[in-house]
Amino acid sequence: MLNRIVLFVAAVALLFSCGQQTSDKQTAEVAQSFGAPTTPEGAISYAELPAQMEGKDSLAIKVVGTVKEVCQKKGCWMTLVAEGTDLPEMRVTFKDYAFFMPKDLAGKRVVVDGFAYISETSVEELRHYAEDAGKSPDEIAGITEPLRELAFEAAGVLVLK
Repeated sequence: MLNRIVLFVAAVALLFSCGQQTSDKQTAEVAQSFGAPTTPEGAISYAELPAQMEGKDSLAIKVVGTVKEVCQKKGCWMTLVAEGTDLPEMRVTFKDYAFFMPKDLAGKRVVVDGFAYISETSVEELRHYAEDAGKSPDEIAGITEPLRELAFEAAGVLVLK
């Protein structure tokens, strides 16, 4: 009889311990996946990325951020922001141009899995991106200097719920 009580208490304790966990695995539910298979495990926030990049030209990493903008022509790039920080947006392109993002992702949280790197974007390319984003001719003409920034090439992307 005592063995049954001990077994019952152990089973209840096990059930409660499993049900009480609030890990990132539970909060990072995936709504959609694009490109190479990946998981949200091990991803850092975009706010943490600059410190991880210190002294490096590139870094294989997973990053979580909020989509600010997506190419409105075909979804061939997007920009990520780190909410609550003054970090500039980070442009994300997709490895080998192998996949595209839905054009309505602005405001969604995503995990990008690939390589962060320091990039210098030419005036011509910046104007092309501005045109793809639907900027006005005056805004496009106002781009007159190249931009050195943190960028990302994603092999896989997860859109989080």
